[in-house]
Amino acid sequence: MRHVPDIERRTRLVRRHALAADHRVGDAVAAAEAVVCLHATEPASVHLAVAARSEGVSAADVDAALYDERSLVKQLAMRRTLFVFPRDLLAAAWGSASARVETTERKRITKDVTASGLADDADAWLKAAGDAVLSKLADGPLSAQQLRELVPEIAGTVRIGSPGAKWGGDIPIGPRVLGHLGARGDIMRGRNSGHWRTSRPAWSLTSQWLDEVPDPLPAEEGYAELVRRWLRTFGPGTTTDLSWWMGWPLRTTRQALADCGAVEVRVGGGPAWLAPDDEPPAAVEPWVAVLPGLDPTTMGWKERDWYLPAAAVDAFDSVGNGGPTLWVDGRIVGAWAQTRDGEIHTHYFERVPAIRRRQIDARIAEVKAMIGDTRFSLRFPGAIHARILG
Repeated sequence: MRHVPDIERRTRLVRRHALAADHRVGDAVAAAEAVVCLHATEPASVHLAVAARSEGVSAADVDAALYDERSLVKQLAMRRTLFVFPRDLLAAAWGSASARVETTERKRITKDVTASGLADDADAWLKAAGDAVLSKLADGPLSAQQLRELVPEIAGTVRIGSPGAKWGGDIPIGPRVLGHLGARGDIMRGRNSGHWRTSRPAWSLTSQWLDEVPDPLPAEEGYAELVRRWLRTFGPGTTTDLSWWMGWPLRTTRQALADCGAVEVRVGGGPAWLAPDDEPPAAVEPWVAVLPGLDPTTMGWKERDWYLPAAAVDAFDSVGNGGPTLWVDGRIVGAWAQTRDGEIHTHYFERVPAIRRRQIDARIAEVKAMIGDTRFSLRFPGAIHARILG
């Protein structure tokens, strides 16, 4: 069985994730394809992740791909996380990861509706609420606020958790119903009414947002296609890495690996997987990257020792969400954050040669030029980012 050393994994990373200067791409779709899809939980991360992988692509270009060309689409999928997918991957997501999320969300919503006394028949309530939303959207896109005003069923709240619990209390039911319909593929997050650093979508019927609506792939085919794409850009990865990234049970992951013909190799001290048509990468020149919070490269694996030195764990929060990071030759060596006055401050976890720091400074200058006067906050800062910001 072939062994893939850490240095080869880092070389694969820079080439396939379009991070080094010689490997950057020319548009937002290619940037998303380089990492399967883009994390969109932090709205600004989408535009910054594209900027890190492209040359001459502006925030306006990313918005055009999302809202004019619609070659990129936002979709709730793996791990109940919002992603930006290339359009051609939507059918696979709908048939697998999004379908799994839809099932889970429906169970959670109906449970909370029943427990809160909102309706005796929670399934009938959810169907009626969903149908009412779809009926209103038939006349054109509407914001969540407008829908709450027009659809009384989604204007209420449900109670989650126990009284006084940290994450409990009364929460609006409307966003959860819209999220459920979105996971099901009935509606989509359309044009954003705010700045690119915020998320204020107008919801649209999928049939109105897309000129051609693909049929969801059968579940097994959808799972296999997502795994195939992941292996091509993140491989080699372990079963644990893949199962975590997908948010699926191990048995589903193992079946999808078999269905796409994954090839077993070894990394570190254990087994991992590559795509069947994978070829070893050629060497690359030294490189640096300045990546945003929740960047797909930072978040691509659960077992991170090969690119995350022990000293750099503070770039992540307690549940594994990565904040903005600095990379040198395939390893996280530092972190960065934007202060309230718009300055970008950095912290290094280890000694970095002066020439590499100058390269990072040049990349930070590119980030500053791209964001201009924009200010954005971090929803999932690592422990170090609070210290950077004071």
